[in-house]
Amino acid sequence: MTARRLFTRRGFLRRAGASLLATSSLALTGGCLRSPPRSVGRRARFVFFTDVHARTEWDTPLAMARAAQAINAQQADFIIGGGDLITDGFQSSAATVAPRWDAYMAMHRALQGDVYSTLGNHDLVAARPEDGSTPASDPRAIYRERLGLDNTWYTFDAAGYRFFILDSIRVSDDAFKYHGYISLPQIDWLQEQLAHTARDQPLVVVSHVPLLTAFYAATGGATTAAPPNRVVTNNVAVLELFASHNLILVLQGHLHVREQLQWRDTTFITGGAVCGRWWRGAWHGTPEGFNIITLQDNHVDWQYVDYGWEARRPANA
Repeated sequence: MTARRLFTRRGFLRRAGASLLATSSLALTGGCLRSPPRSVGRRARFVFFTDVHARTEWDTPLAMARAAQAINAQQADFIIGGGDLITDGFQSSAATVAPRWDAYMAMHRALQGDVYSTLGNHDLVAARPEDGSTPASDPRAIYRERLGLDNTWYTFDAAGYRFFILDSIRVSDDAFKYHGYISLPQIDWLQEQLAHTARDQPLVVVSHVPLLTAFYAATGGATTAAPPNRVVTNNVAVLELFASHNLILVLQGHLHVREQLQWRDTTFITGGAVCGRWWRGAWHGTPEGFNIITLQDNHVDWQYVDYGWEARRPANA
């Protein structure tokens, strides 16, 4: 299954070897990890941004325009959005969040090149409305319509790499309201896709909710457990599907922190947030920003870019 995209494909050859552009206001941080060499000369350089939480207050449209400008300055091969493109869609009516979708789409249209989107929990609309209105029969419908997608999970190929975009949200009837979960139809789909994928082809998985994170151990202590709405609860089953394949990278969002882990031959990157601490500044030391990912064969290089936004959200808002 592949995605319908809003932008005309731009050739990788035209941008191959493009230098990293950054103004003095863009601070770069990051690192790189290496998987066992199976070199075939592949290379891709792309932007991964996540957790925009688009809204109209506090000059956030100006911030999103600045983020888009900074992303475009990278002249990346393509762009991946990691979910939570708008804020509070899950508990709000379609009419309430329409201006937020408009604000996000202005940023989306400003981005230059192919943009591949991932569903976040805030991107569901009227899943559990808090104003007493009727829940949507399909909370994902507006997301698909706005982004021009046939489905919320799909795959695409770029520069010899295969990317799997997952839908990591399951609406629940408990106090958490949703869980991080890869549905059984997606599991079946992944099995079918992988059955027709060469075992040495480098693969990348994108999930809004993390498949693996140390955030809770790092912030709450080593024995702190993650709640089910903050991590993918069936992550072991999902990752086991890739055990005999060359999964080099997992990109994830949701937690608004920049984090890099290595488990076996796979690098896990949690990509911070365009909105930082929900437009209040930095969150656990991660400022408003996005990621530059460079893949060279099975080597993963990562840089986090602070695009220079100063929070304008009032302390009492």
